[in-house]
Amino acid sequence: MKFIEKIVLNVYSIIILAISILLCLLIFGWVDYSLIENVIVKLLANPTASNIALGVSVVFILLSLICIFFDSSSRKDKDNKQGVLLQNENGKLMISKDTLENLVNTVAKDFESAEEISTNVALDKENNVTVFVNLVVSQNAVIKELTTNLQQKIKETIKKASDLEVKEVNIKVKNIAPKKDVVSE
Repeated sequence: MKFIEKIVLNVYSIIILAISILLCLLIFGWVDYSLIENVIVKLLANPTASNIALGVSVVFILLSLICIFFDSSSRKDKDNKQGVLLQNENGKLMISKDTLENLVNTVAKDFESAEEISTNVALDKENNVTVFVNLVVSQNAVIKELTTNLQQKIKETIKKASDLEVKEVNIKVKNIAPKKDVVSE
């Protein structure tokens, strides 16, 4: 969020808080209605004060509409959430997170000991890739060897396909698949 947006939001929040406290004091009877009524009548009787109050009200209405209908995140932030934007002298290339996840799934499926695979890819602002793999392995799998080879292969494949650096490949072995029964006829 931009600095000015933070300041405006803080000021707006403080004013809404003050109005809410005043309403609570009125409801509980700790402040007399006539006191508030006198202040408002005197404020509206003065043309300059009345114009200032109108201006402040319009600003609050606009701020409320901005808070309700507009997103403060920039387009660049949204693009980073969806994928990696690469640019060179020929133009731009967007590699989506889905593409990277599918690439990881394809690599993992090449390993016989990997039975079920689900992946998630996280990207940071420097376009570093962190891969999370959930894996169900077969009973005959050597888990340490499988995961080490899988991590290396994922890093190499992503680097080769996209020229992106993979910071980490985190693998979670969720389960060992039950033995498949061979049906003989």
